[in-house]
Amino acid sequence: MKYFSFKILILCILLPPVLYTFSMQSIESHLKDRYANEIEDIYIGDTRSLFDGSVRLKDAINKNIGRFLQSKTLILWGAKANVTVITKQGMILYPAGFDDKEGSFLQPDSMKVASDNYSIMNEGPEINVDIILEHNTLLSNAILAFYICVSVLVLFFYYRAGVNKARQEEMEKSSEIARLMELEKNYAGNVQSLERERENLKSEVFEVQKGLESEKIRASRNEDEMIREIVLLEEKINNNIALQKEKQEEIDALREKMKRFERGRGKDSKQKTKGFDSVQKRFKTLYKNISVNDRAISVFIDLEDDMKIKSEEIIHKLNEDPEFVPIKRKVFGKKSRKTVQEVIFAYKGRLY
Repeated sequence: MKYFSFKILILCILLPPVLYTFSMQSIESHLKDRYANEIEDIYIGDTRSLFDGSVRLKDAINKNIGRFLQSKTLILWGAKANVTVITKQGMILYPAGFDDKEGSFLQPDSMKVASDNYSIMNEGPEINVDIILEHNTLLSNAILAFYICVSVLVLFFYYRAGVNKARQEEMEKSSEIARLMELEKNYAGNVQSLERERENLKSEVFEVQKGLESEKIRASRNEDEMIREIVLLEEKINNNIALQKEKQEEIDALREKMKRFERGRGKDSKQKTKGFDSVQKRFKTLYKNISVNDRAISVFIDLEDDMKIKSEEIIHKLNEDPEFVPIKRKVFGKKSRKTVQEVIFAYKGRLY
């Protein structure tokens, strides 16, 4: 299509995967920082049970972090969280591994447990959080589907705007071609009329020449007068031929103008749109007490300069004080039954 850009199509195809990849990376980075801060706040929990030796620090950390991860909806939707808690001595506190002490049937010494908890906490365990958004999960598929829908909507609106613009241009083009064809038809009729006149003049010349020969036989004294008449008739023929040639040139010029109009139609459409926006902006700025319809602005642009001045004079009066504007008649609508008043300008102009 003339107004459908191939660049827009390529852009709408390439942007969804690019934005999807960028979004996945951004979400991973954001969740990593957010979860790291939240885990750091809750991973130890209540310190009273740790200091009295009733709970080991490692068990408390595993319980708190496990409960935290289970409460996150994004993890259920496909986000994978890899959390590790390691002391400076290299002891892994989370995730829990196999520990021989855990399998012991002896009751651990609470003082020993409290001492170990205190020592580990003084070391300052280091928390590492790594968030991975896997593909083909509920979250990743929802992100990709969102960008695809946005791309399809952009492509649809761009296509619809191009179709409307092409349809409007085709209507204007057909109207202008019809007008030029009507002019060509009128000029062709004039040419045919001139052709008939030319044939009549030829027959008159023939008759005059025939009469001239007979007059030469009868009297030589009328010879000069007959010659002058022939000259006048020949001048008429020459003038007729010149006029016919001029009309033919006008027809050729009209055909050339039709071709130029088809080639330059795109530029005229842009200029007309720019003129419409300019007039609309000026009316909204100058006449704040009235509202001018877009169709009225389009007709206003096509008026001649003197008609524009006279119509805008009426618009100015309507904006300042409508009571000073004479109303010609009232027009009643068919469906809405609203009353529309008709105002005249420049004798043949109408405002509603």
